[in-house]
Amino acid sequence: MCKTVGMDKPVDGAFCEVFHHAIELIGARWTGAIVRAMLSDVRRFSELSEAIPGLSDRMLSERLKELEAEGIVVREVTPTTPVRVEYHLTDKGRGLAAVFESVSTWASDWVGVGVAPVSDDRSPGPA
Repeated sequence: MCKTVGMDKPVDGAFCEVFHHAIELIGARWTGAIVRAMLSDVRRFSELSEAIPGLSDRMLSERLKELEAEGIVVREVTPTTPVRVEYHLTDKGRGLAAVFESVSTWASDWVGVGVAPVSDDRSPGPA
């Protein structure tokens, strides 16, 4: 069952727009690494940048803005000299902890495990 945005009752079917949006959001490049680091109490931009090898400052900034717009992250500015900026997960963001733990467990169990080639019965055989 899937509750569709703007509709009062759940809708049956393979496609669920709410699920699709959630997967696209947390599956966006680098988003998982950022949220995972923040679940480990990494809060400052420079700390996030250091904690995630290969992540550019531009991409980190872009992803943090997206997460803020979705209500997953809140940006807190402390007017000191120099200005101190920290990012915190909201309740909505912390709600992802169980999801990320499940993905982490799945990854430990299955990613990198020898995989047999998948046969696609729809493809034509050798000519």
